[in-house]
Amino acid sequence: MTLRITAIGTPKPGIVWMKGNNKIKPIDRIHETTQNHDDDYIYTLEIVNLQPEDEGEYSATISNIGGSLQSNKYKITVSINIPANATWKQNGVTIAGGNGEGDATNQLNHPYGLFVDDDQTVVIADYWNHRIMQWKNGDTTNGQIVAGGNGVGDGLHQFDQPTDVLIDKKTDSLIICDLGNRRVVRWSRRSGTTQVRRYQLGEKNGTLVAGGNGEGANLNQLHQPGYLFVDRQQNVYVSDINNHRVMKWVEGAKEGIAVAERQGQWYALIQSPHPNGIFVDTLGTLYVAYWGNHRVMRWTQGDKKQGTLIVGGNGRGAGVNQFNIPIGLSFDRHGNLYVADRDNNRVQRFSIE
Repeated sequence: MTLRITAIGTPKPGIVWMKGNNKIKPIDRIHETTQNHDDDYIYTLEIVNLQPEDEGEYSATISNIGGSLQSNKYKITVSINIPANATWKQNGVTIAGGNGEGDATNQLNHPYGLFVDDDQTVVIADYWNHRIMQWKNGDTTNGQIVAGGNGVGDGLHQFDQPTDVLIDKKTDSLIICDLGNRRVVRWSRRSGTTQVRRYQLGEKNGTLVAGGNGEGANLNQLHQPGYLFVDRQQNVYVSDINNHRVMKWVEGAKEGIAVAERQGQWYALIQSPHPNGIFVDTLGTLYVAYWGNHRVMRWTQGDKKQGTLIVGGNGRGAGVNQFNIPIGLSFDRHGNLYVADRDNNRVQRFSIE
């Protein structure tokens, strides 16, 4: 990554590069240079081998005895490309729950969807506890209730079987799918449980992007859509549970494309995979949690009939290399895999090798 600023001034202006509110200190990967071209001074900040921790807002202050100027802010986003041939350790580590079914802060009761923040904090939709739990990286002893946890109900401080959650970084809020109340809720992280914004059916006119042609197995139909993922090209991926496939819908398309389906030698061995949680990386590789056969599979672009087993697949159980109905999955910015292991009431992390 290279940022350049050109300035004119007498005497020669100095520059201070900033990331957020912190002054950038040159290290092996970060280089600052200044060049003089006629009356212009060209200031360059170069960061080689960009890392996840380099993500943020960058700016510069240029000054001399005559005054100072602040540059515009430049937001740098770092996307981790998981190699197509990446492998993960086969034994998972429990990073949340794993202490039996219950509602204590060290327990979960059927975790469903989850989201991993930049600092590896994990937020989890704790289905039967009607709450959202947060577990910070390195603290596997106890989680923290960050939304709900006030009993089942339809109040603005309550949920009824939440199934999924994500973090909206722009507004520093949680977006929560509240299944039993048939609503999507925005929950402010700054103000805790006091400010909730609801979006209910009928309040806005939506645009149909997939299905809508009745229950079925045709390419323009779905049969119990479960999870969805939207990539950077606005393609919508849907886990079509009872059709045992994952469908991709290009923006504006009338029909979907089956990008992972129950055909070939793999399906002959496993009759009822039931795809649930899905994730698509920046290379277009699809990752799917199959609760019917307790495993996570990887499907590369163009290969819709022969996925690759990456974790699980060792029968139903509570071992470190097993699942008991894996539902949601996510990755952190380093490529580590997180799986909501529903009936084991835990979240497992599998480190990338």
